[in-house]
Amino acid sequence: MKSAKKRKAAAAKAAAARAKAPAKPAAPAPAEPVKETTPKAEAPKAEPEKTEAPKATPAAAEAPKAEAQPALKAAPAQEKLKAAPKQEQLHAAPAQEKLKAAPKQEKLKAAPKQEKLKAAPKKEALKAAPATSSAEDDAAFERRLARHYDELKWLYCELYHGDMQAFDYCVDMLRRAWADRKPALRAQDAAREANPDWYRRRDLLGMMMYTNAFAGTLKGVEEKLPYIQECGVNYLHLMPLLQSPKGRSDGGYAVADFRTVQPELGTMDDLEHLADACREKGMSLCLDFVMNHTSEDHEWARKARANEPGYRDRYFFYDNWDIPNEFEKTVPQVFPTTAPGSFTWLDDCQQVVMTNFYPYQWDLNYANPVVFNDMTENLLYLTNRGIDVIRLDAVPYIWKELGTSCRNLPQVHTLVRMMRMVCEIVCPSVLLLGEVVMEPAKVVPYFGTPEKPECHMLYNVTTMATTWNSLATADVSLLRHQMDTVCALPRDFLFLNYLRCHDDIGWGLDYPWLGARFGTNEVAHKKYLNDWFTGKWPGSDSRGELYNDDPTLGDARLCGTTASLCGVEAADFEKDPFKMERAISCDLMLHAWMLVQSGIPVLYSGDEIGQLNDYTYHDDPEKWDDSRYIHRGNFQWDLAELRHDTTTRQGKQFEGLRRLETIRAEEKAFDAQADVWTFDTGSSHVLGVGRWYQGHKLIAFFNFSPEFVHVSSWEKGPYDELMYGGHRDDLNDVELYPYGFAWFLHTED
Repeated sequence: MKSAKKRKAAAAKAAAARAKAPAKPAAPAPAEPVKETTPKAEAPKAEPEKTEAPKATPAAAEAPKAEAQPALKAAPAQEKLKAAPKQEQLHAAPAQEKLKAAPKQEKLKAAPKQEKLKAAPKKEALKAAPATSSAEDDAAFERRLARHYDELKWLYCELYHGDMQAFDYCVDMLRRAWADRKPALRAQDAAREANPDWYRRRDLLGMMMYTNAFAGTLKGVEEKLPYIQECGVNYLHLMPLLQSPKGRSDGGYAVADFRTVQPELGTMDDLEHLADACREKGMSLCLDFVMNHTSEDHEWARKARANEPGYRDRYFFYDNWDIPNEFEKTVPQVFPTTAPGSFTWLDDCQQVVMTNFYPYQWDLNYANPVVFNDMTENLLYLTNRGIDVIRLDAVPYIWKELGTSCRNLPQVHTLVRMMRMVCEIVCPSVLLLGEVVMEPAKVVPYFGTPEKPECHMLYNVTTMATTWNSLATADVSLLRHQMDTVCALPRDFLFLNYLRCHDDIGWGLDYPWLGARFGTNEVAHKKYLNDWFTGKWPGSDSRGELYNDDPTLGDARLCGTTASLCGVEAADFEKDPFKMERAISCDLMLHAWMLVQSGIPVLYSGDEIGQLNDYTYHDDPEKWDDSRYIHRGNFQWDLAELRHDTTTRQGKQFEGLRRLETIRAEEKAFDAQADVWTFDTGSSHVLGVGRWYQGHKLIAFFNFSPEFVHVSSWEKGPYDELMYGGHRDDLNDVELYPYGFAWFLHTED
């Protein structure tokens, strides 16, 4: 009750911050996201009728000048409408003639001057190539630039209406970033270019963590690298660690400075040193890049508040609520209870600003080429500090257009494609990981096409949510359907598979399929899932909490650690050994299922020792209205000391998981190029998955029910059971324990 009151108070406070503008007209907010056509993943056509393709002249491009970028004319003041430019030649955006206040912005003639920001350390160093730069490295850079120059120039000029001054600055910026790239990273670029599938190895295992929760500081993480290696991890994802304002950080996703580490975590030098240490140990380091918005404390935002020339054009500012209310008619709310609406009134400057997430997170305007140039330069700054994987946060939101949902618009794919080319030119060893929390039809296009790729990897969000749905329903029908969809995709499409992460679980399931097959009602089903995983449903031992509970829509998101959602917490509290054994089996079964999927498995730090929910956030005023902190607790090093003692639950989970990971790394059937399929097990409780590669066949069973189940695959043997040992001549009448699993391997002679 106390927590609920706090959340209501926080929501009221957030709503009040948005409603201070006098006489704001009421604007209806959509109850559900607007349905839209799945965007094409391919780049725009190369020959639109009214635009002449720019000529390719990379060889003639001059070396970057030492002086600062020449001053550009001021971009059109977006005082009344900050929607995307008309862009008739690109994707035929609505002309929006009825809104007379909308500036046409035919050429964005002049972007604001891109002056040096005080918060950007070492930016001077980007202007001149280091003395150690080799002619061979530079020649490789020029070849990459020449390879991508035509398409990059074409897309850039099409998106920004032929603004060659901004494009020339962009190319000069790429040269400066390359000059700043140290020899060790250039060597890694060359090695990975020679082996482009380096990240598709079957021994690749990821772990995501908060720096402060795991080891306090970046130096602490470096000291704990031996433990991370012991977990079998060679891909380390550090959650947001760049500077953000205390109390208004959204867990680090409200960035105030893209080139400064949060002081209590360390410095940028510490981050670079950690990246070097990871590279020496064969680990890849991943970092979030929050590209949709900045904190209101960012230097650009502060200058926009002060109405300094050009800076309001980097965001979406309006004099009144007329245009914002038009947006609100079609734009779904991200946080309808804790931060309703998509705009915030700024009393100090008498302006309305777009804030799709929280009031202190201001959406960036990528219709302004200055924003693309500066954000891309920030991205390259991080890759030059040694970051191997850039997680592009909230990708679908980055292009706004009046009259649309402002989600997954075609221009988003243009921007991501340009970022992919930028990385392939400057830092080809770096991967782009897209965070696209959408239904499958809208996720897959972010891979791009084989000819014009976008993201290297995407999160397998729908499979994750469907996995938990199968656990609550003890029915794998939807999971098999989802798995079949993924298996039908090209093998080049690489997913990151996970059970839990820093965020909540949203129930974005395939409801049309469920409705057609079972007559499932979406609202009622979501309520059942939330009741099950919060322990309200009879027979449930799950212990989760809800986030952004919306009683009107019957919607909410789920929070909790893997172990607590599997029943370990309840069994531990009740001191029930039978329940504990079953809960640990459930936890391991889910991880075994995650590991058998195609792609890269990623653990959430603490799951390897079955860490439970942390309820201390209820007593912290800065956290108590955000239940996601229940699974963001500090890593329990005292419990980790028990990881090798298999008489403890920590030991059973750690050693069991390590056994699974070792099998995956060693067996050919787990190769990225393996054939993968599902099969009918004869039981709706049990999922059957097969993998085959070069004569090695894996047959796996996963029991999502608390009952003993007998299943068959009618496969001829012989088969060896990989996890627990044993030999079978065939796979008929296989007995599975409650929440049990089995991996059987057949090797052809």
